[in-house]
Amino acid sequence: MNSHPQNVHSFQPTKALLCLVAATLFWILNALNKPGYTLNIDYPLRFAYDDSLFIPTTELPKTVRVNVSSDGWGLLRHAWMPFRIDPVTYVVRNPLQVSAINTSSLTAALAEHIKKLHVNYVISDKLDIHFDRRLTKTIQLKADSLHINMAPRFVVTSVINLTPHSIQIDGPAKLVRGLPDTLLVKIPRKRIADNYDDEIPLNHLRHPLLHTSADRVVVSFEVGELLSPTK
Repeated sequence: MNSHPQNVHSFQPTKALLCLVAATLFWILNALNKPGYTLNIDYPLRFAYDDSLFIPTTELPKTVRVNVSSDGWGLLRHAWMPFRIDPVTYVVRNPLQVSAINTSSLTAALAEHIKKLHVNYVISDKLDIHFDRRLTKTIQLKADSLHINMAPRFVVTSVINLTPHSIQIDGPAKLVRGLPDTLLVKIPRKRIADNYDDEIPLNHLRHPLLHTSADRVVVSFEVGELLSPTK
């Protein structure tokens, strides 16, 4: 009896897997080359204005949400390398008259700034901005001598020294104009019975929109004891 060899090929999973991977990779590369993909991205934003004359009274947004389109490669490149993106500059021309970002102007600035993506539009979300004129005021510091808590029979025997004698406050005009010309510095220690020399924080003027030339003042004075009269 003659035996005939069987022409049967066994299934080879490694080759099948490689073919599947190659086909998938070819499909992905072909898809990435096609235009018309859109994506919403958060793009970094920088504001340009004369900060020597004006100051924002609300926090300026650090990013703006933008709808862009490109081929798959362009959007993939942006998604993988966002740390290399330079902020777009938005110029505020009349700070006291604006209340929101002009989306048309920002879209034009973005289109000029982003060369590899097509900017479709800016998504209007939290685009309010508010400014006030910057103002600086000098406030005199004075010790609240009437309310120093001394130990019995002890009194202040010298001039009360303050360093610095005055501070400069910088901030929005509406806030700065409401500040007093003189600030009384309270001495917090109780029952003082020896010479005083301490640093006192100026908590009265702490505000996120106000900047002070100093946030502490050094107060010093001498103390003496009243002697009982001899009989």
